[in-house]
Amino acid sequence: MGPAADGGQAGGAVEDCLFCRIVAGTVPAEVVRQDARTVAFRDINPQAPTHVLVVPRRHIENAATVTAADAEVLAAMVEAAREVAAAEGFAGPERGYRLVFNVGPDALNSVPHLHLHVLGGRTFGWPPG
Repeated sequence: MGPAADGGQAGGAVEDCLFCRIVAGTVPAEVVRQDARTVAFRDINPQAPTHVLVVPRRHIENAATVTAADAEVLAAMVEAAREVAAAEGFAGPERGYRLVFNVGPDALNSVPHLHLHVLGGRTFGWPPG
Protein backbone atom coordinates (compact mmCIF):
# COMPACT_ATOMS: atom_id res chain seq x y z
CA MET A 1 0.00 0.00 0.00
CA GLY A 2 1.50 3.38 -0.97
CA PRO A 3 1.01 6.82 0.53
CA ALA A 4 -2.38 8.41 0.23
CA ALA A 5 -2.68 10.80 -2.69
CA ASP A 6 -2.89 13.71 -0.25
CA GLY A 7 0.25 12.72 1.69
CA GLY A 8 -1.73 10.63 4.14
CA GLN A 9 -3.86 13.44 5.52
CA ALA A 10 -7.24 12.03 4.48
CA GLY A 11 -6.95 8.67 6.11
CA GLY A 12 -4.67 6.34 4.23
CA ALA A 13 -1.60 4.78 5.76
CA VAL A 14 1.81 6.00 4.68
CA GLU A 15 3.93 3.01 3.67
CA ASP A 16 7.20 4.16 5.22
CA CYS A 17 5.62 5.51 8.44
CA LEU A 18 6.60 3.48 11.51
CA PHE A 19 3.41 4.35 13.41
CA CYS A 20 1.19 3.52 10.42
CA ARG A 21 2.85 0.10 10.38
CA ILE A 22 2.26 -0.32 14.15
CA VAL A 23 -1.41 0.61 13.63
CA ALA A 24 -1.61 -1.95 10.80
CA GLY A 25 -0.01 -4.61 12.99
CA THR A 26 2.96 -5.18 10.69
CA VAL A 27 5.45 -3.82 13.26
CA PRO A 28 5.15 -5.21 16.79
CA ALA A 29 4.41 -2.93 19.73
CA GLU A 30 3.08 -3.37 23.25
CA VAL A 31 -0.44 -2.10 22.60
CA VAL A 32 -2.24 -1.10 25.79
CA ARG A 33 -5.45 0.29 24.29
CA GLN A 34 -7.13 0.63 20.92
CA ASP A 35 -10.42 1.72 19.47
CA ALA A 36 -11.82 2.75 16.09
CA ARG A 37 -9.82 6.01 16.00
CA THR A 38 -6.69 5.45 18.10
CA VAL A 39 -4.00 2.99 19.12
CA ALA A 40 -1.98 3.40 22.34
CA PHE A 41 1.30 1.58 22.87
CA ARG A 42 4.30 1.75 25.18
CA ASP A 43 7.22 3.93 24.09
CA ILE A 44 10.37 1.90 23.40
CA ASN A 45 12.49 4.61 25.08
CA PRO A 46 10.41 5.55 28.15
CA GLN A 47 11.03 8.89 29.85
CA ALA A 48 8.86 8.08 32.89
CA PRO A 49 7.69 4.91 34.68
CA THR A 50 4.71 4.98 32.30
CA HIS A 51 5.29 6.36 28.82
CA VAL A 52 2.60 5.52 26.30
CA LEU A 53 2.08 6.97 22.83
CA VAL A 54 -1.45 7.54 21.57
CA VAL A 55 -1.66 7.76 17.79
CA PRO A 56 -4.56 8.24 15.43
CA ARG A 57 -5.23 5.32 13.12
CA ARG A 58 -5.46 7.89 10.31
CA HIS A 59 -2.09 9.35 9.30
CA ILE A 60 -1.69 12.99 10.29
CA GLU A 61 1.86 14.29 10.03
CA ASN A 62 2.07 16.24 13.30
CA ALA A 63 0.27 18.74 15.51
CA ALA A 64 1.28 21.61 13.23
CA THR A 65 -0.76 20.08 10.39
CA VAL A 66 -3.93 19.55 12.46
CA THR A 67 -7.02 21.43 11.27
CA ALA A 68 -10.55 21.89 12.55
CA ALA A 69 -11.49 18.82 10.50
CA ASP A 70 -9.31 16.76 12.88
CA ALA A 71 -11.25 17.80 16.02
CA GLU A 72 -12.87 14.39 16.55
CA VAL A 73 -9.53 12.60 16.20
CA LEU A 74 -7.87 14.93 18.72
CA ALA A 75 -10.73 14.46 21.18
CA ALA A 76 -10.42 10.69 20.76
CA MET A 77 -6.68 10.92 21.44
CA VAL A 78 -7.22 12.87 24.67
CA GLU A 79 -9.96 10.46 25.77
CA ALA A 80 -7.62 7.53 25.07
CA ALA A 81 -4.85 9.23 27.06
CA ARG A 82 -7.20 9.70 30.01
CA GLU A 83 -8.19 6.02 29.88
CA VAL A 84 -4.52 4.96 29.74
CA ALA A 85 -3.78 7.14 32.78
CA ALA A 86 -6.71 5.61 34.65
CA ALA A 87 -5.63 2.07 33.77
CA GLU A 88 -2.08 2.86 34.94
CA GLY A 89 -3.39 4.22 38.25
CA PHE A 90 -2.44 7.90 38.10
CA ALA A 91 -5.54 9.63 36.73
CA GLY A 92 -7.11 10.51 40.08
CA PRO A 93 -7.01 13.95 41.70
CA GLU A 94 -4.27 12.88 44.14
CA ARG A 95 -1.90 11.94 41.28
CA GLY A 96 -1.48 13.30 37.77
CA TYR A 97 0.14 12.86 34.41
CA ARG A 98 1.58 14.87 31.54
CA LEU A 99 0.40 14.97 27.92
CA VAL A 100 2.88 16.15 25.28
CA PHE A 101 2.81 16.77 21.53
CA ASN A 102 6.26 17.34 20.01
CA VAL A 103 6.56 19.15 16.67
CA GLY A 104 9.70 19.30 14.58
CA PRO A 105 13.39 18.65 15.10
CA ASP A 106 13.90 21.16 17.93
CA ALA A 107 11.34 19.18 19.96
CA LEU A 108 13.02 15.89 18.95
CA ASN A 109 9.99 14.67 17.04
CA SER A 110 11.46 11.67 15.26
CA VAL A 111 8.36 9.99 13.75
CA PRO A 112 6.25 12.12 11.39
CA HIS A 113 2.89 10.72 12.55
CA LEU A 114 0.87 12.66 15.11
CA HIS A 115 1.37 11.17 18.56
CA LEU A 116 0.47 12.18 22.07
CA HIS A 117 2.87 11.18 24.83
CA VAL A 118 1.19 10.06 28.06
CA LEU A 119 3.74 10.29 30.87
CA GLY A 120 3.08 9.34 34.46
CA GLY A 121 4.12 7.43 37.51
CA ARG A 122 6.41 10.12 38.93
CA THR A 123 6.43 13.83 39.80
CA PHE A 124 7.48 16.10 36.92
CA GLY A 125 9.38 19.36 37.13
CA TRP A 126 8.52 22.64 35.46
CA PRO A 127 9.59 23.93 33.08
CA PRO A 128 10.03 20.69 31.14
CA GLY A 129 13.13 19.84 29.21
